[in-house]
Amino acid sequence: MLRKLAAWVLKIWGWKSTGFESLHQLPKFVIAIGPHTSNWDFLVGILVRSAYGINKVRFLGKDSLFKPPFGFVFRALGGYPVNRQQHHNQVDAYIQAFNEHNEFAIVIAPEGTRKKVHKLKTGYYFIARGAGVPIIPTIMNYQTKSVDFGSPFYTTDNEQKDLDFLTNFFKNKPGKYPELCF
Repeated sequence: MLRKLAAWVLKIWGWKSTGFESLHQLPKFVIAIGPHTSNWDFLVGILVRSAYGINKVRFLGKDSLFKPPFGFVFRALGGYPVNRQQHHNQVDAYIQAFNEHNEFAIVIAPEGTRKKVHKLKTGYYFIARGAGVPIIPTIMNYQTKSVDFGSPFYTTDNEQKDLDFLTNFFKNKPGKYPELCF
């Protein structure tokens, strides 16, 4: 029922999604989604996850979202809190989570914030590399009202080349607020 409701809301709002089919065949992956410029990104993302049956996907969010009174809602929706002030062992903790599950996926905004940034954060890359899982580069395009999942990207031994590819993938893509886009 929730799946049909989410699909109906997306249809009414005019949103669609492409490339999600491959996610059903992959047991583990990291979705890197951008541009993240609005709180609406979260709602659209949750609706897409529900409508297309990608329920194994969890999201990372700033830890303040997980405090009362709404913390239980974010946890129930599949959230994992991230303390952005504490950088020690965050990547290792997520790698461990991948290792402890047969099926596991997380979604991360490479910008790490809704504000304008000039450089993407790299935690998503190191989580995927450490866990040996692909990155699914994904664009939330507000101009076309489409969430477009890219092909699985497997990290290589050439970290700089990988990060250059991923940076170029996200550069100049239209978010809800283009002035905040990477």
